[in-house]
Amino acid sequence: MIKNVCLLLTSAMMLSSTLFAQQKEIPLYPNGVPNSKPTPSTYVEKTDVAQNYWITDVSIPTITPYLPKKDKATGTAILVFPGGGYGGLASNHEGRAIAQEFNKIGVTAFVVKYRLPSDSIMVDKTIGPLQDAQRAILFVREHAYQWGIDPHKIGIIGFSAGGHLASTLDTHYSRALIDNPKNTSLRPDFAMLIYPVISFGPEAHVGSRENLVGKNPSQQLLDLYSNEKQITPDTPPTLLIHATDDDAVPVENSILFYEALMKNKVKTEMHLFQAGGHGFGLINPKSPEHWFDWAASWLRGNGF
Repeated sequence: MIKNVCLLLTSAMMLSSTLFAQQKEIPLYPNGVPNSKPTPSTYVEKTDVAQNYWITDVSIPTITPYLPKKDKATGTAILVFPGGGYGGLASNHEGRAIAQEFNKIGVTAFVVKYRLPSDSIMVDKTIGPLQDAQRAILFVREHAYQWGIDPHKIGIIGFSAGGHLASTLDTHYSRALIDNPKNTSLRPDFAMLIYPVISFGPEAHVGSRENLVGKNPSQQLLDLYSNEKQITPDTPPTLLIHATDDDAVPVENSILFYEALMKNKVKTEMHLFQAGGHGFGLINPKSPEHWFDWAASWLRGNGF
């Protein structure tokens, strides 16, 4: 009996150790964060557990790996960008929970804790989040074999403002904003955008737009980050999910992106819930359908 208890305790400790190991944050820039100013003493990262693990004041961006069981691993990986209006990160229901769901279908996931645009810690806040997104995909691609990942099957998923960041990486990958001495491809192999901010035009989520480019940006900057205007025939295959009654980020954001993808003959699929609002994460409480089932089918259908 005692022997069995000891074995159970040992197994539990090993499992706990394994889970901890796979969920340990990895700094994206071990040799110094680019485009940064000295961080003020008042700018301290905070995680509000009571508010669903809401993270603010990020100055040291990281990725956190979530690994599937080895017997289920497919070699596909995905970077997860939580939303939060470029003012915070919804790290639980748009981060950890999403990564764990991908693990169930054999996909290795990396939750990206990216810097939020801030004049306090950045020389140019408009490029800070994209630098972190580019660095994240570069880091995963260059270390793919260490995690058993196919470097040609690395995708991205973003929610709300994290969807804007993902759609920016989806369309701005050809211009590196980080050091890339090996000229590693920064192009995602596929993208999933969930109730994403896309446009900085009339349909913009004003808070996300102002946080990234300020209150009085030039038209050139607005056009640059209106990502429906940045699509080319080489844009990666992209899946879009949105609710038509979203009163925070209008559904037109996804529709504009979808139409531009179609115009450029990019593989794409879009699913619109008739209800669900904004920010529902993994489960839309107003629908019996699960968008993740559609996403898994889409991945299989596209060979990922």
